[in-house]
Amino acid sequence: MDDRRSVKVSKYVSKHLRHQPDRIGLVLDPQGWVEIDELLDAAAAHGFALSRAELDHVVATNDKQRFAVRGTRIRANQGHTVPVDLELPEAEPPAYLYHGTVAAALDSIRVEGLRPMARHHVHLSPDRETATRVGARRGRPIVIGVDAGAMRAAGHVFRISANGVWLVDTVPPGFLRWP
Repeated sequence: MDDRRSVKVSKYVSKHLRHQPDRIGLVLDPQGWVEIDELLDAAAAHGFALSRAELDHVVATNDKQRFAVRGTRIRANQGHTVPVDLELPEAEPPAYLYHGTVAAALDSIRVEGLRPMARHHVHLSPDRETATRVGARRGRPIVIGVDAGAMRAAGHVFRISANGVWLVDTVPPGFLRWP
């Protein structure tokens, strides 16, 4: 499969497993799982035919490891705007984590800290390079450090998704470390 098709399939599957399953008639279970055959049938019924081989290729090669397959089911690893409980256990974060953003968001971040917006959690990266790539999706990236060790000591709960993204409910401004 060529790169353009891989990106198109990945975006389509992400959209419907994370944000709009109902748009194509999918019903996610409480943990976000759906039968792969149901996903393939729903996509085809809504004008986006894809094969199991294409889906398997996208799951295996996606650089962000956005999806998990367990037996005959698939789900997105994180980033949902629909209600799901990924049942991720609490995890001890490294001392510092990072968040990639753009200049337009800085004023509100300075006042309100990092908020999940439409998602369930704030997404944090384990290193500056990953945060830079995340921020670059929306323009010139700015990387903000997060004193995760101090947050954890203050009682904030961290979780880590299957693809290494750190999740937390919010990051108050006092835990941000500016470049």
